[in-house]
Amino acid sequence: MQPKILTTLRDYDRGQFTSDLIAGVTVAMVALPLSLAIAIASGAGPEKGLVTAIVAGFLISLLGGSRLQIGGPTGAFIVVVYGVISDHGYDGLVLATLMAGVIMLVAGYLRAGNLVAYVPEPVINGFTIGIGIIIATSQIKDLFGLSIADVPAEFIAKMGALWAARDTVSGAALAIGLATMILIAGLRRLAPKFPGLIVAVGLTSALVALAALPVDTIFSRFGALPSTLPAPALPEISIARITELLPSAFVIAFLASIESLLSAMVADRMIGGKHRPNAEVLAQGFANIGSALFAGLPATGAIARTATNVRAGGKTPVAGIVHALTILLVMLLAAPLAGYLAMPALAGLLMLTAWNMSEPQNWRGYMQGRVSDRVLLLLTLVLTVFADLTIAIGVGVSVGLALRLRRSDAVPEKDWTPPDR
Repeated sequence: MQPKILTTLRDYDRGQFTSDLIAGVTVAMVALPLSLAIAIASGAGPEKGLVTAIVAGFLISLLGGSRLQIGGPTGAFIVVVYGVISDHGYDGLVLATLMAGVIMLVAGYLRAGNLVAYVPEPVINGFTIGIGIIIATSQIKDLFGLSIADVPAEFIAKMGALWAARDTVSGAALAIGLATMILIAGLRRLAPKFPGLIVAVGLTSALVALAALPVDTIFSRFGALPSTLPAPALPEISIARITELLPSAFVIAFLASIESLLSAMVADRMIGGKHRPNAEVLAQGFANIGSALFAGLPATGAIARTATNVRAGGKTPVAGIVHALTILLVMLLAAPLAGYLAMPALAGLLMLTAWNMSEPQNWRGYMQGRVSDRVLLLLTLVLTVFADLTIAIGVGVSVGLALRLRRSDAVPEKDWTPPDR
C-alpha cells in the first residue's frame, strides 16, 4: 500500500520534472473552470470547488497508488452533494465527507480496493448516464438565463418549473452558453492537448464584461471569491448527526472509491502501468478528510482530467501536485478575475461535461449486450434520475451481483477506448 510517488522519485530527473510541470499546469487550466462549475451546480459556493481541487488534489497525488491520477471535485458527486446540502445544510455535507474519508481509510487498510472488480459494469454505466441527465437538466436555468427563484430538486417538478419559465429566456445568456460549447468542442477537436476549457470560458466571459451584456457572473451571484484558503476546522460532531448522515457518507465513500479506481484503470491502460488499488483508496480517504477540514467538497480521481494529464505528457504524481499548487497560485493572485466568469459559460461547460461523462459513443454497444445487462443499466438509470442515487446503487449492485452468480459463461473482453467522464 506504498504511495506511488515513493517509487517514481527513485530515478526522478530534470526531464521528468519538465514534463510534469507542463502537464500539471495544463491540467490546472482544465480543472479550474470545472471546479468552479461543479461547486456551483452542487449548491455550494464556487470557492469550495477551488479548495477541494487544491487540498484533495494535492493529497491524492501525494499519497495515491496511481502514477498519473488527478483528483478533485467531479460531476459524479453533484447529485449527492446537492441532496445532502438541501437536507442537512453545508455543515452536514462537511461531516458526511469527513465520515466518508474515515470509511475509505478503513476500507483501504482492509484491502477492499480490489472489490471494485465485482461492481457490475451496467450499474456503473447506468448511474453515470443518470447523473449526466441530472447535471444537464440542472444547467438549463443558467444556460437559457431563465428567471426562476427556486428550481425544485425532484426531476419531474424541476422540468415542470423550467417549462413554466420558458417565456423568460435570455437571448444573451443562451448565445454566450452556446458560443462557449462550440468553442470548447472546436478547440478539443483542433488542439486536443490545449487547455481549451479555460480559453473558451474566458473568451465568452470577457465578451460579457466588455459588452456589458445582461448576463449573470460568479461575482454578481456570489460576490467576490476569497483569495486565501480557509483555516482548517472540524464540523459539529454528535452521535445523532453521525447516525443521520451515515447513509450519505457511505454513498460518498462508494462513489469516491469507484470513480478513483476507474480513473486509475484508465491511466494504466493509457500508459501500460499498474496502480495500487488499496493505496489509492487510502489516499481518497485522506483527501476527503483533508477537504472536509478545509470545508471543501467530496473528492475523487477525475477520469477526464487524469486522461488530460496523460495526453499532456505527465510522468509521475508530481504532475498532480503541480496541478494543485497551480490552482492555489491562481486563487492567491487572480481570484478577482474568476468573478468575471459568466454563469451561462459555466453552464455550457457542464452541459458538455454531462454529455461526455455519459459516453454516447458506447450507447449502441450497451443496447447490443445481453438482455439482463440492458435491464440492469436502465433500472439503475431510472432509479438515479427519478428516485435517489442511494437507492439506485443499492438496488443496482444487489441485482447485478445476483445476476452474476447465475452466470457460468465467460464474458469476452471488450475493445477499449479511454472514457471522457
